[in-house]
Amino acid sequence: MISPSFISRPRVFLLGLFTVCRIAAFCQELPRGLENIISPEIHVDHSVTFRLLAPKADTVLISSDLLPTVKSIGPNGIVESPGSALLLKDKNGLWSFTSIPLESELYTYFFIVDGVRTNDPNNPYTVRTTANQTNFFVINQGRGDLYLPNEVPHGTITNVWYPSQGLKMSRRVAIYTPPGYEQSKDSYPVLYLLHGAGGDENSWLAAGREAQIMDNLIARKKAKPMIVVMPNGNVVQDGGYGYGRDGLYKPVFLPPQSMNGIYEANFKDILDFVDHNYRTKANKQNRAIAGLSMGGFHTMHISRYYPNTFDYVGLFSAAIMQREDATGKVYSHLDVTLKSQMKNGLKLYWIGIGKTDALYQANLDFRKKLDSLGFKYQYVETEEGHIWKNWRAYLAQFVSLIF
Repeated sequence: MISPSFISRPRVFLLGLFTVCRIAAFCQELPRGLENIISPEIHVDHSVTFRLLAPKADTVLISSDLLPTVKSIGPNGIVESPGSALLLKDKNGLWSFTSIPLESELYTYFFIVDGVRTNDPNNPYTVRTTANQTNFFVINQGRGDLYLPNEVPHGTITNVWYPSQGLKMSRRVAIYTPPGYEQSKDSYPVLYLLHGAGGDENSWLAAGREAQIMDNLIARKKAKPMIVVMPNGNVVQDGGYGYGRDGLYKPVFLPPQSMNGIYEANFKDILDFVDHNYRTKANKQNRAIAGLSMGGFHTMHISRYYPNTFDYVGLFSAAIMQREDATGKVYSHLDVTLKSQMKNGLKLYWIGIGKTDALYQANLDFRKKLDSLGFKYQYVETEEGHIWKNWRAYLAQFVSLIF
């Protein structure tokens, strides 16, 4: 049942020029010689210079995941935020900061001008993180190449609507089909890839670079051609932010009922739709499910609630924790259902977590439970914490091991 408070709440419509107007308070017409500000500028040694013209500003900071992470206490527990650094101002009012040489990766950043968050007006490339747009750039010649659209055969992204009998609505899902799908008559294995809190069915495509990762790994023959299904885990939504019946309201971190069992219990509606409408190898041996954070929570419970459905399971920084609203029968008999899942046989149960992730201890405790049950799994521990930098890498590792 959909929460009445969710349906009746006032809609907050977004004003597209808000950011432009906000930054206009700090910027003026460019002095001669500064018409073509480059920001970010990636140097030969992979250091990066960021620039912002704001002659009337008193302080300008850059906040980015290229800097050490900062932890703080928020309403939902420990919050990890990108570190920040001060930009220096020249005589023309041009602020700049140059990083140390960076490893090949995708990085995100934004500016803070006299305490006000704003994007880089010289960089048109952004991704949405909950309710904010954040700039990004890629350092290539390494792992970052996976996240770029290289000269390789490309898959196809479609957004379709599936009927959910259990949720009594049609719901939007993003589906990646591998290169050559339209021209062939072959059937393919399927990965169900779930997003985290604050996201929707578009998150793995935008912030996660799923299509680029799959295209590049398939071209390198490091992953098998597969269909990737990216559903919306916010159970009260029919479609993601800006694509559903509720219009252009402000995204929230955790919509109602997202982790109370309703989504997991009705997940089979998605499987049935995909198997009926796509050329799938519709059996346990050719199905995988994986997710990050809240999506890892969903993955763990879906895979054991339907214990004879998935041969491959991936938990990426999974939000494995006790919740007061986790009252659905999906969450009952954890040990019994894990044993049942184990006895049915799994080819891979994969767990990845960052050393400084706020969910590290919860994942450690879950691993102890699995160990006590004799449940075999593969564990990967990385640096840093609860960030897309880890989740993109986890996806690339996971898909190279499945099918």
